[in-house]
Amino acid sequence: MKISHIISENKLVTRIRKNITWKLFIITALVFIIFISSTLTFQMLFFGKFYINKKESNMLNQVEKFRTLYNKTNDEDKLANLIRRFEQNNNAKIVIMDRSGKIKFITKPEDQSYDKVRIKAINDIIVSWTMNSDLLEQVKRDNRSVTVITQKKINGTKNILTVVPNKKNMEIIFSITSLQPVNEASSVIKEFYFYFYIGAIVLILILCLMYTNMVSKPLVKLNDTAKKMAALDFSEKCNIKNEDEIGNLASTLNFLSYNLDKALTSVNAANEKLEKDIEKERNIDKARKEFIAAVSHELKTPINLIGGYAEGLKDGIFQESERDQYIDIIIDESNKMANLVSDMLNLSHLESGTMKLSKEEFFIDDLIECVIRRFYKVIKDKGITINCNIITKTKIWADWDKMEQVITNFTTNAIKNTYEGGIITFAIEEESDKTIVSVENTGKGIPEEELGKIWDNFYKLDKSRNRKLGGTGIGLAIVKNILILHGYKYGVENTDNGVKFYFVICKV
Repeated sequence: MKISHIISENKLVTRIRKNITWKLFIITALVFIIFISSTLTFQMLFFGKFYINKKESNMLNQVEKFRTLYNKTNDEDKLANLIRRFEQNNNAKIVIMDRSGKIKFITKPEDQSYDKVRIKAINDIIVSWTMNSDLLEQVKRDNRSVTVITQKKINGTKNILTVVPNKKNMEIIFSITSLQPVNEASSVIKEFYFYFYIGAIVLILILCLMYTNMVSKPLVKLNDTAKKMAALDFSEKCNIKNEDEIGNLASTLNFLSYNLDKALTSVNAANEKLEKDIEKERNIDKARKEFIAAVSHELKTPINLIGGYAEGLKDGIFQESERDQYIDIIIDESNKMANLVSDMLNLSHLESGTMKLSKEEFFIDDLIECVIRRFYKVIKDKGITINCNIITKTKIWADWDKMEQVITNFTTNAIKNTYEGGIITFAIEEESDKTIVSVENTGKGIPEEELGKIWDNFYKLDKSRNRKLGGTGIGLAIVKNILILHGYKYGVENTDNGVKFYFVICKV
């Protein structure tokens, strides 16, 4: 328990040392406390001496003024009034000694019960001082006034003795004033300083706390903002309105935060673009490899068949009745290769953007009817039913040949994927701002995860790429690029009974 208490105290001390508010508070408070303490100590040590020196100087000036007035007065009553007024104003006693050393004048108390001991003590002080012949002769010779602190006390208090020579009458004027007011004032001041010191310390602590809070609060705010900036959080702003160095620092920090945020956003955007470019490059590289693999696979089989049958014909291994059959196979495979190469060139032109459209105005339903007539025999042989949901004739502005290629591809896909006795539905849906053309067939749907991939080059749902199923995987890629070139949206979706391919023509 004791160890944990010590640890908590050490943590508190460490926190105080690291906290700028406490540092400022302690330093400022110490400076003021030391200043106040030094001032009070200095006053307590030197106030008495300063007061005595001031008292001596003042008494000297007052006695010299008295001497001037005294020399101008010849009347005894006026002189008595002058002395009495001086004593009342300066709380002092005046004694005048003639040239022979006898006390010529000393005021008598109005109260007969006046302390005669005090008179005797004053007389003793003067007599004691005059017995120092050197000092007395020096005053007479140099005509110089002096003040001394008497060692002999009156009523337990030392006195200031002021000696002023009066050259006119060859007299010496003595003034004696008690130091008791000085001692009392010093004692009162010391007691006052004790309470003043306590009050001053409390006031200093309060003012220092207010001052340090005023100074440290913006610094703490700056520190919090800087910490968030270090954590790459630039949302915090320093709302410090001071028109000083701290305010300038806050403005600079806000400007730095803005620039860093802007730079970081640019870097992130550049990184995202770079990642997309890298991903695009990977996809292109992957597509290139898949393209090469697909082309190699598509060309390998017909080349092998053509080569094999050609060698057989050359070597005469086939019977005469079989020659025409194998020649037809060679011709058929050659045509397939020619179609594949043609499709690849067509796709290359579409993807490169060099393909130009020959647009004209025609009815899309006429184009659909033309395609249906072309596949009539195949459709009839497979027992497929054709439904045409075309209510009105719809005129479009497009390339007839390219759009015929689109409808043909949709139709061949529908025929291949429709079971015998199935249904193929051609539909044109008119809406206020668009026309939707679709070809739907009954049959097996496309897996949801494959829907977005069937538009890719050489993509086939049959991963084995069985030639019996027909197609090269280029047809839908060509369709996609033709529709993009026309500016049409396109898509494929599974329906309740099969699959529907469609494209959307937006009305101007």
